[in-house]
Amino acid sequence: MSEKANKAVENHKRFYSCSAAVLCAFAEEAGISEQEAKAVAAPFAGGRMGKCGAVLAAEYVLSKRFPDKADEKCAALEKEFTALNRSVLCRELKGALTGSPLRSCRGCVTDAAEILERMCSEY
Repeated sequence: MSEKANKAVENHKRFYSCSAAVLCAFAEEAGISEQEAKAVAAPFAGGRMGKCGAVLAAEYVLSKRFPDKADEKCAALEKEFTALNRSVLCRELKGALTGSPLRSCRGCVTDAAEILERMCSEY
């Protein structure tokens, strides 16, 4: 597992929400402090915005790091995440409608962080 992805997983193990776990691990890339990252991540957590909070946090980082290519980068992240997990929607990932989860929250944190770390290092 990559360094930042490992930090995101460790954050999640310390009871950070999925979105805070990712955003705090990548706060520097987003140009914010870890304290600011926790505040920014709060509305993304728990599927409150529909999408997985880990994905939303990763997209926030991409939008700050690559403002001129944010749409393209976010679409690429969603495509790769979906290829791994079959969805980017929290309720589908958690199996809320089917009773059969596609991926655990920790798994989503891992996947989003690994994709994000690679995307940040490529450019």
